[in-house]
Amino acid sequence: MTTVPRVLIVDDEQRFRSTMYKLLSLRGLEPATAGTGLEALEIVKENSFDVAIVDVKMPGMTGVDLLRELKKIDSTIEVIIMTAYASVDTAKAILESGAYDYMLKPYAIDELVEKIGAAYDRKQVRRRLTGGPERDDSSGRH
Repeated sequence: MTTVPRVLIVDDEQRFRSTMYKLLSLRGLEPATAGTGLEALEIVKENSFDVAIVDVKMPGMTGVDLLRELKKIDSTIEVIIMTAYASVDTAKAILESGAYDYMLKPYAIDELVEKIGAAYDRKQVRRRLTGGPERDDSSGRH
């Protein structure tokens, strides 16, 4: 059985979500989107995702706060945080919070797809090592 990474895109900017959805779909990935951290949490409670792409600055809930909440729901989800506000302190805080990686906006789609693939591979290796269940293939929302 061949599976492709399921990716949840979480950003408060509709245009960014829509563009990212299209780009990842064209690359053969299975994306879904959420406009807020709370919406993302509801989606993850109902659907299985391999990777979440999360904006660091959103109203209501920061990307780092969302990362922590996502890990409570699904400890195996890999999170890549995107930020337009680069600093060593921000990067350190993101990685110490359990993110797989972080990227700067604007991003290079090839680099992002590569990071998604690496995060997905890491999740699959961990699943095999821990004997975890195969993922639920119920579809995500767009």
